[in-house]
Amino acid sequence: MSVVSSWTDEHEPMTVDDLKQLPDDGRRYELVDGRLDVSPSPVFRHSDTESRLHLHLGNNAPKGYKVLQGAGYNFNGNRRHHRIPDLSVIHSDAAEFPYLTRPPLLAIEVVSPESVLRDHHTKHREYAEFGIQAYWIVTPAPDEPGIIEFRLSDGAFRNVQQVIGEDTFTTDFPFPIRIVPHWLLCDDDDWRDRIGGEGD
Repeated sequence: MSVVSSWTDEHEPMTVDDLKQLPDDGRRYELVDGRLDVSPSPVFRHSDTESRLHLHLGNNAPKGYKVLQGAGYNFNGNRRHHRIPDLSVIHSDAAEFPYLTRPPLLAIEVVSPESVLRDHHTKHREYAEFGIQAYWIVTPAPDEPGIIEFRLSDGAFRNVQQVIGEDTFTTDFPFPIRIVPHWLLCDDDDWRDRIGGEGD
């Protein structure tokens, strides 16, 4: 998602407590070292892709896992750094209220044209520093939809695979899953039966 406004340097740094005072207006409010980043509500393609991923991951998650949409994380005990991945996967016993403080097993960002730099660079670095074990960047481009998988290694993300179009994305972490990027976008009611590829 794209950042449309931010808390300026003239204000006191914000904490997660300040987020409770913000309107429930469909926007996404994150904190970066006390600075407020506000993203607009996602466009249809982004929402549809995110929803399909959430459904497919949820249907394939073994017992003991939770697939979360829009869950907030406070990084490393820092109440001034708060991120909200589009999707994340945790062990069920890692649930906390109101916000999560331990790294998820997997974080997923669905890229919009305005968020390319943030998702590929800023969050890529932040998620690795936080200790997230796997990070997927999903590009919902109509001509070439794709998924990039990164795994944490020695404190940094390593590019494991990049799959586009009608090829099948296959991984075993955080649990075995197969995804054909084409079916994240295709306008066909059969996408649920075909998103996992042959033999799904």
